[in-house]
Amino acid sequence: MGMDINLEWYRSFYWVAQTGSLTAAAERLNITQPAVSHTIKQLEEKMGGPLFFRTSRGVDLTTEGKVLLRFIEQAFQNVEMGERAIAEMNNLNSGEIHIGASDTLCKYYLLSYLEQYHEQYPNVRIHITNRTTPETLTLLKEGKIDFGIVSLPASDKQIEFRKSTRLQDCLVGGKGFRHLADNTMPLANIKQYPLLFLEPGGSTRKYIDGFLASNHVTITPEFELGSVDLLVQFALRGFGLAFVIRDYVREELKSGELVEIPLDPPFPERNIGIATLRGVPLSAASKSFLTLLD
Repeated sequence: MGMDINLEWYRSFYWVAQTGSLTAAAERLNITQPAVSHTIKQLEEKMGGPLFFRTSRGVDLTTEGKVLLRFIEQAFQNVEMGERAIAEMNNLNSGEIHIGASDTLCKYYLLSYLEQYHEQYPNVRIHITNRTTPETLTLLKEGKIDFGIVSLPASDKQIEFRKSTRLQDCLVGGKGFRHLADNTMPLANIKQYPLLFLEPGGSTRKYIDGFLASNHVTITPEFELGSVDLLVQFALRGFGLAFVIRDYVREELKSGELVEIPLDPPFPERNIGIATLRGVPLSAASKSFLTLLD
């Protein structure tokens, strides 16, 4: 037997079995009684025998009909459960969100929003994959995350980028470099000092390198480190000057543990970006989360 049976045949069969009446089934399905009768006849022909027999009160199931009904009831229950699950997801009583973001963006940007969202929708499960911006974009195109939180500028024809919070890069040093904070330093002069950089491969390192290159400045870092937190710790201990996001070291600047060294030219502002796949709809849970970031 093939799999070309119309689902409407099963629907008619189900309601005739439930009501024991062709007329009652027709009313439930909002079709005519002859249409129900014709559908049952087609189903019986396909099954190779009768599924109902007539009684004084209407119709009743044959032995074969009773066997079929057990499976049809289970199938319809599964359909109902599926509809209920989708409704719950749309009402944010369940569901999952998969987000990609770097360690730094997760800590300094995403975490507060995660707290807000979890408090509002505790039954939605949130999965975070910590990767660099290039790796996050690859995960997005592979369908392994729903959206990414990335450092801009970034570009990809398959991905739509929406600007979020502004970022301002700056040069900082520990207390031993306090004398440099009094005057604006020409960008080329940074070569005179030990410099702390992020490791190559991430979008921030690429952005810093690009800015320096556009101003004809070539440098050799004293240290190349794996995270912004390490950059800050090394700068605090006087190992050198580091490029960081000003907002990420606001407390250290306020306390005087770090000092900002003004540059000429200064870094232009950039943005955190929200990356989504073009033409791919987001789940209700993801949409509701992204409304927090607007």
